[in-house]
Amino acid sequence: MSDAPHTARREALRRWAGRLHDRPPEALDIAPAAGDASFRRYYRLWLDDATSRILMDAPPEQEDSRPFVAIAEAWRAAGLPVPAVHARDLAQGFLELEDLGDTPLHTGLGASETRDATGYDDAQTLLGELQNRAPGEALPVYDAALLGRELDLFPDWCLGQFLDMPAPAEWPHLRDRLIEIALTQPRVVVHRDFDAMNLMRHRDRLWLIDFQDAVTGPLSYDLISLLRGRYRRFPREAFCARVEAFRRRAVLDGRLSGQLDAETFRFQADAMAAQRSLKVLGIFCRLTLRDGRRGYLERLPRFLDHLSDSLAPWPEFATFDAWLSGTFTPALTSALAARRETTP
Repeated sequence: MSDAPHTARREALRRWAGRLHDRPPEALDIAPAAGDASFRRYYRLWLDDATSRILMDAPPEQEDSRPFVAIAEAWRAAGLPVPAVHARDLAQGFLELEDLGDTPLHTGLGASETRDATGYDDAQTLLGELQNRAPGEALPVYDAALLGRELDLFPDWCLGQFLDMPAPAEWPHLRDRLIEIALTQPRVVVHRDFDAMNLMRHRDRLWLIDFQDAVTGPLSYDLISLLRGRYRRFPREAFCARVEAFRRRAVLDGRLSGQLDAETFRFQADAMAAQRSLKVLGIFCRLTLRDGRRGYLERLPRFLDHLSDSLAPWPEFATFDAWLSGTFTPALTSALAARRETTP
């Protein structure tokens, strides 16, 4: 979207907020609040009593805000920490939300090992609450078709569009196998981007945001989003310890059968992490090449590391992992270096 449409939408949002609060639009104190990988934009509105709200601008031709509103209301009714929806105009794509501040979990990571451990502990506790409380009856299912479409982003956008190279002979088997393993897991509510960036520190606890793409699907998906996200590469021992802590808690509260042993669940979690890493490699290339977004290619090596960490422990994936290290990694490294040289 060029500057002119952005300006027009911003002024329309200001007029809408003015009507909500019975104020002249030009008298409102509104400032940009956050960026987003989608077409959504966020602004902070300061009210006369010094409190604030968040205004979401989600152009309806690109973003459907109805799932966000429906999920926010359902999860809030279930006692989950999500922002209140104070006002909505779905025809224009405008929402007024509770302001959760400016402290996502990731901003505190790296300060100390103790603080990092506490942050991830809190996030895993919140994940348990989400999976135990959130109603999922009205949500789409994370089925084989959706898992497959996500996996196809890797050969279509990362290999084909960015690197101009074919998928390896092992790809069809790996694709089918990752889908099969995902579908063996118990089905729960899945946030789908349970990342440290989407967990807000507010009133001494973590809150959920950016949940409009929620589905019902594999138990380990959100755990993997957290542990193999953009901010941390856990050593194998630490990763396995967190996966095992999650498994034990899920067995205790009934999300998972106690008959599933630790190694099998670890294998399922690694396979889920491989699926997500492949999807992200494709999405980040698409965001760059199709949507003109900057900064996403620089994140590819982190998710390549996550992909390798997920495949390397398991002999079943050895052939694809060998292609990854011997063919894909050199090609990606070269392409990223060439792009850095030509990007002003």
